Amino acid sequence: MAEPDPKAPAGATTQAHKAGMTGLVVSAIGVVYGDIGTSPLYTLKEVFNGEHAVPVTPENVYGILSLVFWALMLVVSAKYVLFIMRADNNGEGGIMALTSLALRAVKPGRQAWWLSTLGVFGAALFYGDGMITPAISVLSAVEGLEVATPAFRPFVLPIALVLLVGLFVMQRRGTGSVGAIFGPVMLSWFAVLALLGVGGIRLHPEILGALNPYWALHFFATQPLVAWLALGAVVLAITGGEALYADMGHFGRRPIKLSWFLVVFPALYLNYLGQGALILDHPAKVSSPFFLLVPDWFLYPMVALSALATIIASQAVISGAFSLTRQAIQLGYAPRMMMVHTSEREIGQVYVPGVNWMLLGAVIALVIGFRSSSALASAYGIAVTLTMLIDTVLVLVVVHSLWHWRAVKSLVFIGVFITVDIAFFSATMVKVLAGGWFPLLIGALIFTVLTTWKRGRGVLNERVRVETMGLDIFIPSLFNDPPPRVTGTAVFLTPWLEGVPRALLHNLYHNKVLHERVVLLKVETADIPRVADAQRLEIEALDYGFWRVLVRYGFKEDPDIPAALAQCAARGLAFEMMDTSFFVGRETLVSRHSSGMAPWREKLFIVLFRNAGSIADYFCIPDNRVVELGAQVEF
Repeated sequence: MAEPDPKAPAGATTQAHKAGMTGLVVSAIGVVYGDIGTSPLYTLKEVFNGEHAVPVTPENVYGILSLVFWALMLVVSAKYVLFIMRADNNGEGGIMALTSLALRAVKPGRQAWWLSTLGVFGAALFYGDGMITPAISVLSAVEGLEVATPAFRPFVLPIALVLLVGLFVMQRRGTGSVGAIFGPVMLSWFAVLALLGVGGIRLHPEILGALNPYWALHFFATQPLVAWLALGAVVLAITGGEALYADMGHFGRRPIKLSWFLVVFPALYLNYLGQGALILDHPAKVSSPFFLLVPDWFLYPMVALSALATIIASQAVISGAFSLTRQAIQLGYAPRMMMVHTSEREIGQVYVPGVNWMLLGAVIALVIGFRSSSALASAYGIAVTLTMLIDTVLVLVVVHSLWHWRAVKSLVFIGVFITVDIAFFSATMVKVLAGGWFPLLIGALIFTVLTTWKRGRGVLNERVRVETMGLDIFIPSLFNDPPPRVTGTAVFLTPWLEGVPRALLHNLYHNKVLHERVVLLKVETADIPRVADAQRLEIEALDYGFWRVLVRYGFKEDPDIPAALAQCAARGLAFEMMDTSFFVGRETLVSRHSSGMAPWREKLFIVLFRNAGSIADYFCIPDNRVVELGAQVEF
């Protein structure tokens, strides 16, 4: 960090800090709040028109608006902004970071297994959400053309599909080039939301009374079944709220908090109030209260702005899926995949082609299959509410076991959030047969893949470890029958530093030589986002020119073996890359049905293993320095 200029005028540093904070706030508005920021497009429309449509009466309108306000207050403001964001893992948030934090608070065993399972399932659900968000958001924006004239109705689906295909094709170019406009565009979006809301409120200023919790309680007291079913649509107002926590590592807690309370929350609720006032004044306009709130002269520009805002919201979700995939690979839950870094300055910006095309295929199928945002709304919300419930359970473990809150205080405080989460989740479960099965199915499939890979790698590593000769036996044997030595350094990647890598034995058996310096290298992923340089390396010199090197990375870092080895020089182990060869074992698995896994899961793991990406590419090792030695392993 640059030192402040002593010649600068008093207050210059403070002004620079404020300018930096303002930039972070604007950027957070663009990246963090795209999903929840586009919810006014469809939330009230679905409440009063969906499968469990609420009758349009003044009391019901007040009750729904009150529910929306208190949902935003309790779930987004209180739970995520003010509370869960305090549970950061070295400044990082998100369900994987929270899971690592919770696991740190308990001892290995059945409780740790359950917490890990919950966290992985919550992460898997994100992919289902990542498929539905672009589809419903872009469709709801383009449907605004139907409000202008029914003549556009046949073109809504084609236009939405073109926009979505363009969005996913653009991913390989990265978000760096367009990221700078996200903040200003979304800031304009929220300003327009607020202005439209104020215009609607002028029709019925008394609509401001909906902030009173009396209306929400009265709604439940007089129509409990209708109110409970309405929660399944009201939840659309808070979808994307969990992004506040997931993106904390990019912007910090304070900019996210300031942008929520100063800009996003007021603009969102003003717009909801404006739509409610419009419905009270013109009940027939309940068919599309968002776009019918827009003046005729501004309708087409508003459709364009809505489309741009929904594309930005979709971009944030897609980028989140790429980031989550990278974390899953780092933590050992997914096989290596091809990843492209799309920014020279921001190492966290990655593009994962396999995930990108999977999401695009699912989004196209959703748009063609459901054909409207109203139909898609039936599939939306279940994954989000279940993820929010999992977040609450995990944070309960953190506050009780890591923060050492007393049991009564923990249960009372968290009990409020769990009650709200269960209410929303139970209401969305009614949607399962109408489309809610889709995100649950996607979540279950991805959860199966993630856990199968984790379990399979564990079994395979244990099998290799048991069959591997120990270094304490191997190195002394070299003194008795020394093989010819050749110049240079051989680096053998291994998951077990106490044993002899298979690749080393194969090289010695086939080539009858040993390099003058042999380095056994293990890469380990810590349960923190980033590892400090001081803790990056552990180096140990052994007899006969052997070295052991342990390289640690955080789950949000990209492994770069050449860069890590360059740091070894200061510890007495210098590498000349052109004189260094990397030996990698490439195992072929042969099924013997003795792995302890179910046969179908064993076959799935073997398929995943065969199609895993190149280890050289993943660790940034130059291809011309890699030697692969094959071996069969019974699994």
